[in-house]
Amino acid sequence: KGKRDKKGKGAEKTAAKMEKKVSRRAKKEEEDLEALIAEFQSLDAKKTQVIESSCPPPSPRLNGSLSAHPERDELILFGGEYFNGQKTYLYNDLYIYSIRKNSWSKLEIPNPPPRRCAHQAAVVPTAGGQLWIFGGEFASPNGEQFYHYKDLWVLHLATKTWEQIKASGGPSGRSGHRMVMCKRQLIIFGGFHESARDYIYYNDVYAFNLDSFTWSKLAPAGIGPAPRSGCQMTASPEGNIIIYGGYSKQRIKKDVDKGTLHTDMFLLKAEGVGKEEEKWTWSRLSPSGVKPPPRSGFSVAVGPGNRSLLFGGVQDEEEEESLEGDFFNDIYFYDMGKNRWFPAQLKGPKSEKRKRRRGKQAESEAAGDEVEQSPPQGPLEIVKEVVAEDGTVMTIKQVISGPAEEKERSESEEEEEEEGGALGQQVEPCPRSNAMVAVKHGILYVYGGMFEVGDRQFTLSDLHSIDLHKMGEWKVLVEMDPKAQEWLEESESDEEDDDVEGAEGGEEEEESSEEESEDDEGEEQHPAVEPGENPEEYLSRTEQYWVKVARSHMGPEAKEKKVVKVAHAMAKTFHEDSV
Repeated sequence: KGKRDKKGKGAEKTAAKMEKKVSRRAKKEEEDLEALIAEFQSLDAKKTQVIESSCPPPSPRLNGSLSAHPERDELILFGGEYFNGQKTYLYNDLYIYSIRKNSWSKLEIPNPPPRRCAHQAAVVPTAGGQLWIFGGEFASPNGEQFYHYKDLWVLHLATKTWEQIKASGGPSGRSGHRMVMCKRQLIIFGGFHESARDYIYYNDVYAFNLDSFTWSKLAPAGIGPAPRSGCQMTASPEGNIIIYGGYSKQRIKKDVDKGTLHTDMFLLKAEGVGKEEEKWTWSRLSPSGVKPPPRSGFSVAVGPGNRSLLFGGVQDEEEEESLEGDFFNDIYFYDMGKNRWFPAQLKGPKSEKRKRRRGKQAESEAAGDEVEQSPPQGPLEIVKEVVAEDGTVMTIKQVISGPAEEKERSESEEEEEEEGGALGQQVEPCPRSNAMVAVKHGILYVYGGMFEVGDRQFTLSDLHSIDLHKMGEWKVLVEMDPKAQEWLEESESDEEDDDVEGAEGGEEEEESSEEESEDDEGEEQHPAVEPGENPEEYLSRTEQYWVKVARSHMGPEAKEKKVVKVAHAMAKTFHEDSV
């Protein structure tokens, strides 16, 4: 026990030293970015009145927040980020999605929080509804410097006004943390802070009292989770907090980091909530059922029936010189009452299901004993292709979990029928990470997010929904627009980096037109395709040029074989696009 205490104190000292180091290095970076943030705030300050106008769906983004209005059939989208291959764009715009009308409107309110992503939002059903925002990050246009916020804001939904709440003693600046409303408190856990060279992950817990407007740092008894960001955090009806998973990394030697996908689960139990002697205790949870495969970048929400849910995410496969990810679009439920995980399985439309059953029965009767037995269902891999406007073919690999084995299902058949079901070929969101999700009236809404193909990132702007009571089929409310899939290669335009204002905001229409013109400029630099020239002829004539482009994009460390492969693909894509 003595050894363990000593070890714990040593770890605390190391963490405190690292925090000081990160804080010192980050200070200079943050001073540079504060000037940029102030510039954007001065632009926002020119807005003096509330303007609500109908608009097309928001532009592609990830790491924003999507929240269900507590009193109306509306969803509220705030903030987020977008990367086009050259620049990082941060947003602080506010969109309202009308569920009944399936339409979007933009809400411009004076003095909003500064642009940010990876923040947290929590809805409080008080005085017509409030949306509370804490923390998040701002990045420089080149995505190499970060500013981490520690500010707390509230959007009063009834009066459409933003208010910054200034209270001392709150968490340090961070992003990737989690925040939930529990009784009359906002509880914040974890997150990380990053500078250009250093980073630190947190596992501290803070509470903000919604009656006294004061912060307190909790000191729970017991052994809690290791520091992490991006975990699942849920408040139970009894006022306890459940933590699952998350991601962290640590430096194993100079310039070498090792990432960890956490799969452990903890309960933070409250005793005497609201009283002066409020006590919190950590304990480890060992759930039954089928846990989600390890992943990061998943999205979380609370569904009906005392169940929290997890959607999508990515499992990175670290190879010697590259990082490739398997993206998910599955849903896993955690039953808080039974302490049990299980994968959601779509039942499909009822009429189709009956037809399919009848069809299968008829087929087996007609074929007699010669019917080929299907092999046991494991994870099913589906590969599909999407063509972007610039001709790039995105191959999306999607893994669908097979039904759990009988021995893993200890519940009654009736419950299996409720949770499981046949999986038909249906429309569904493509696999993705860092999507924004919300649940309203038992329906899950999934908006945006991203996935990667090689070195290219695809940021999404589609909207899907599924009824969590029926688990029938996904509905497409806003389709993915291939025209929005723009990607600028680093070599295409160096002028962009100097244009700070264009890099980080302004109206989205201006952004897209600016980016289009830059894209055109980039294309003019490539060797033109001559009339009647086939792909092989074009490649043999321009191979040297495209290898140079691929090398500048992939960096000097990339293997020659991979560079040549990418160069050939780029040349072929350019040829097809030109033809």
